[in-house]
Amino acid sequence: MRKFGMRDKWGYLFGDFGNDFFFLFVASYLMVYYTDIYHLNPLAVGGLFAIARLWDAFADIAWGRFIDTRKPSKNGKFRPWIFRMSFPLVISGVLMFVHIPGMSHGFYLAYAYVSYILWGTLYSTVNIPYGSMASVMTADPVERTALSSWRTVGSQLAGLIINVLGPVILFVDNEASANRFLLVAIIFGILAIACYMACYNLTIERVTLAEKENQPKVKTSETLRGIFKNKPLLWFLVASLTFMVTVMFIGAVNVYLFKDYFKNTGGLSIVGFVQSGAVLVVAPFILKLVKKYGKKEVASIGVLIAAIAYGVLYILPNLSMMAFIGILAIANLGFSALNLVIWAFVTDVIDYHEYLTGLREDGTIYSIYSMARKIGQAVAGGIGGAAIAAVGYNSELKAQTADTLSGIHMLGTLIPAILLAIVFAVIAFLYPLNKKRTAQLATDLAEKREKKTV
Repeated sequence: MRKFGMRDKWGYLFGDFGNDFFFLFVASYLMVYYTDIYHLNPLAVGGLFAIARLWDAFADIAWGRFIDTRKPSKNGKFRPWIFRMSFPLVISGVLMFVHIPGMSHGFYLAYAYVSYILWGTLYSTVNIPYGSMASVMTADPVERTALSSWRTVGSQLAGLIINVLGPVILFVDNEASANRFLLVAIIFGILAIACYMACYNLTIERVTLAEKENQPKVKTSETLRGIFKNKPLLWFLVASLTFMVTVMFIGAVNVYLFKDYFKNTGGLSIVGFVQSGAVLVVAPFILKLVKKYGKKEVASIGVLIAAIAYGVLYILPNLSMMAFIGILAIANLGFSALNLVIWAFVTDVIDYHEYLTGLREDGTIYSIYSMARKIGQAVAGGIGGAAIAAVGYNSELKAQTADTLSGIHMLGTLIPAILLAIVFAVIAFLYPLNKKRTAQLATDLAEKREKKTV
């Protein structure tokens, strides 16, 4: 078996590159597709998002447990599922953006429910094995941080394409085009399949089967006891859920902020470039920063910077669009610190679970983390739709009222500032695995594994 190296990093990058062609496309534009093309009420869309994500949260857990109870094949425990399930996932993603003209409001709402929930369920079947795979590709904490960074770069490369080119292609004269949405979905589907195949072919799972065979039979009661004792996992779930609510809420509101408040959907392209560019600027320095200061320390400071930047945007409501984006760039530099290391946090809490229980349950623990993200998406979907409706947005109007525009600005600035401040507090003051304790955990776990194999 070859050693961990650049081939694995590129393979892991391609996995999230493929994931985010649809994940970010949906996060950024599905609400406006439903409100402006299907003409669904924003509140109804928010309800759909909330219900679908709650369903997906439990689908994640079920799929994670399913994988952990299966015997690994000759190609590994997780990689084969990426290969098998990526094709139905991509097909369901394209189907979400099919628009049949002249149908009733009830038909569009029912079609949105069925297609969106189907896509979300199939997304779990690919994303759970993909995310879990990082913990069995290497046991080295530094190499895992590298995987987290490469995964985030993959996500941002997809974001660069979606958020920079998306507004230019998807909107005609500042209005959403149904045909263009479908065309983009088909193109993204082809690119996503290519990325999933690259991920499958370039990566290797290196955790030996001997270590797995020495484990006692997994009991759900033991797993649950370990989870509730795992303070790093519990606080990380709180931080992740809140962070996901923030990211999804920003993505949903930004479309209306630039389309209606600034009256320039082209600004979304610039924001997309800034978001991805911030990650690419920070990425070369993140490993050095983590080695020197630690994941917890770097991530918390980055989130604090982002919270302050959004607070400044709120208290300066009369900024020009470019000045707004300039301050937003500072927020995105702060965001990037957490985005680049967040997946390494996951592998740390998986290790801590093994340290507490003696059980290596990568799929289960990752699926619990993914469940928290899905709940965050559900909350953001529900709040996002309700908030847009609450400020008076009406898709039938050519121009929104002054009160509605003011409300949209508040949603896009003050709410993210508050949520990011909460994320900072949780990571900085409540999450216990600082640099020193993470290094000690790796040492203690290595000693435990050695004793097991003797």
